[in-house]
Amino acid sequence: MHVESTSVLVVGGSLVGLSAAVFLAWRGVRTVLVERHAGSSPHPRAIGYTPRTLELYRAVGLGPHIPQVPPGFRLRRARVESLAGAWFEEVPWTPGEQAAPPIERSPCTGAAIAQDRLEPRLRDRAVELGADVRLETELTRFEQDPGGVTAWLRERDGREVALRASYLVAADGHRSAIREALGIGRTGRGHIRAVRSVLFRAPLEEYLRAGVTQFAIEQPGFSAFLTTYGDGRWVLIFWDDEERDAATLRALISRAIGRADLEIEIVTTGRWEISALVADRFTSGRVFLAGDAAHTLPPNRGGYGANTGIEDAHNLAWKLSAVLSGASTPELLDTYDAERRPIAWLRHHQIFAREDYKAHAGGTAGGVPILDDDAMELGQLVRSTAVLGAGDGLPPALRPEQWAGQPGTRAPHAWVVRGGERLSTLDLLQRRWVLLTEDARWRPAAAQAGEQLGIELECVLIGADVRSSDDGALCRAFGLGAGGASLVRPDGYVAWRSLDLPEDPAGALADALGRVSSAPRHTMTPDERPETAVGA
Repeated sequence: MHVESTSVLVVGGSLVGLSAAVFLAWRGVRTVLVERHAGSSPHPRAIGYTPRTLELYRAVGLGPHIPQVPPGFRLRRARVESLAGAWFEEVPWTPGEQAAPPIERSPCTGAAIAQDRLEPRLRDRAVELGADVRLETELTRFEQDPGGVTAWLRERDGREVALRASYLVAADGHRSAIREALGIGRTGRGHIRAVRSVLFRAPLEEYLRAGVTQFAIEQPGFSAFLTTYGDGRWVLIFWDDEERDAATLRALISRAIGRADLEIEIVTTGRWEISALVADRFTSGRVFLAGDAAHTLPPNRGGYGANTGIEDAHNLAWKLSAVLSGASTPELLDTYDAERRPIAWLRHHQIFAREDYKAHAGGTAGGVPILDDDAMELGQLVRSTAVLGAGDGLPPALRPEQWAGQPGTRAPHAWVVRGGERLSTLDLLQRRWVLLTEDARWRPAAAQAGEQLGIELECVLIGADVRSSDDGALCRAFGLGAGGASLVRPDGYVAWRSLDLPEDPAGALADALGRVSSAPRHTMTPDERPETAVGA
């Protein structure tokens, strides 16, 4: 049998798999994606995408193709008798969330677009960037060895082909056959319940004028959950596993609406398993779990399901690119599990600490403090050998202005001007390693360190290469003193920071860059070896 080859094979063509293909192809990584279905699910599923997710999509050219929500948008839920009946009260996702100061923390506001509308845009972008996307193609088995992964694929016509990849990304969902084949277990709250749903169209826009888009229906003998996809489609979820015929579904839809005089079009029905489980490890040799294959989280207003998986893919893509290009050793890939699995656990616990799921916590979130939305989305801390200076005593998340450029956190957003163009600081990042400083003495140090280690490192001078209305405020946002510098990874996370100018800036930078990048030309000391990375 002829064996094809690629650098990375992505299995699963839903949100996370498609995002992985986009992020990898954007970095020039040869990528094949296979999806056993012919396209997106007929059920729209996810709808809310956070500012952080939109930052990632903005970087790869998808920003103009995804309409964003207005500034200050919050997903609002009310407890009601029915849409046309009595409304009782709003139920906040994060108590006191409106108390946070009105600071612009991102150039993006997030998006509310149905998953089946977003996936084709991701698919088109992946193909445009050079990814080989194969629908109606199923992974039947795979084997891995020290040199790579061999996968057998069944195509739409039944023909089986073999494909050799350096690495495999398993984005094949919560029932991941790849995870099962690897024998990776899962822990967490576990199975909560099975529920049924009906997707329908109806002219209900008048009930959205108050800005509430989610409704907990509570009537004697009937409770359900109703929400809109913002495009004329609505979904009604029943908290049971009962199959219903079309007439019964119509009657219950009318009951949830509180009116029987509207034309209702039933589109499809669904059955969902609500569970919360995190894989015991996210890597096995040359195979990486991402999205629901790595962490299954209940649907929630924080967007902790799809958005967590999309950032998994982003975290993994730059690391695979660095290793495949030879800029980093495979030890860099160990940081994927070290960084992403604790984030999955943090979000698992945050879900059950909140009112929406508190009754289903089963003792998994006792004493867990609730973190605000901007901290959870824009201020989570990662720890691994790809970060220096993120000690164990630091909290898991804070708002960006509270971190002020702390290593292990996303670099802060601020508006700057470069060559007459207004940009976010984030637009300067996410392609390569960047050293940000206002002291020109770091520029020769950056050139020397990059050449010494064989790593593309760009030095950006505040006040020269980029300007801000207040360069001092920009330095404070990154926590830099006079002569300080911030080393930012290709995913936009701060890897290392020197508060001031050290005696030997070139030596300090080369040492730090070599360590956090796992550069082949850097010799690690015993204290730097991968076993010192902090895991879950």
